[in-house]
Amino acid sequence: MAALEPSGYSFEIVLVDDGSTDQTIPKLRCIAQDDPRVVIVRFRRNAGQTSAMQAGIDHACGRYIVTMDGDLQNDPADIPMMIDKLNEDYDLVVGWRVNRQDKLLSRKVPSKLANFLIGKMTGLPIRDNGCSLKVYRAEVIRRVPLYSDMHRFIPAMSVPMGARVAEVGVRHHARQFGESKYGLSRVLKVLLDLIVIKTLLIFSRRPMARFNGVASVAALVAVIAMLSIPAATPAVVPMTVAALAASLAAFLVLLGLATGLILQVEPRQHTGRLKT
Repeated sequence: MAALEPSGYSFEIVLVDDGSTDQTIPKLRCIAQDDPRVVIVRFRRNAGQTSAMQAGIDHACGRYIVTMDGDLQNDPADIPMMIDKLNEDYDLVVGWRVNRQDKLLSRKVPSKLANFLIGKMTGLPIRDNGCSLKVYRAEVIRRVPLYSDMHRFIPAMSVPMGARVAEVGVRHHARQFGESKYGLSRVLKVLLDLIVIKTLLIFSRRPMARFNGVASVAALVAVIAMLSIPAATPAVVPMTVAALAASLAAFLVLLGLATGLILQVEPRQHTGRLKT
């Protein structure tokens, strides 16, 4: 409130409770009763950061949407500056933690490695993909598919839509409460997610045509293998090749369908607010 009220922007604050077991909900209810600008979205069980972010985006009503962690490490005082940057004809402004207050080996080193790999694989050299303090135009972020742990790939996922991305330095505070869920173990997960992202970026345009082209070659191999099987005594090798090629062709067709669905650019249906 203190950071946003002087800016002159009208705003609401959507607080997503990711299945907490403490006194978060009772305290949030007290806050929401005193200020109608506060909206509470509650998960009955822990679903992870990406799902929580998706829920907040779906329930937000503003023209601009700001995402921020609730661990008090991001500074809401940076939001007006980031909105001003967005108004310089950008669709997405990414926060870059200039003086990051985290442990070197467990947080900073894995983050630098992940950011390097993401930049090389996606062609979008963002210095701090892991910073959740970002500002979006609502019509853009609602077209970005979010699932698994894909929140860190939002800038790259917005590229196929022609989104204009900027990065600005933001403040970062040392963690005072709770424990981080991220560390060296996340590097492998980032690598696996990167394979998915790279596939989506490669096949983002006409995915069915691209996948079906490869599927046609696999189907042709399956037909040739079937025709080469002797009439009297079926051969094991041609039959195996035919079965594998046919399975690959079917898999590629289904993958093309799935990619086409994931990359649909129609905005998600607004589900309305879910107050507790």
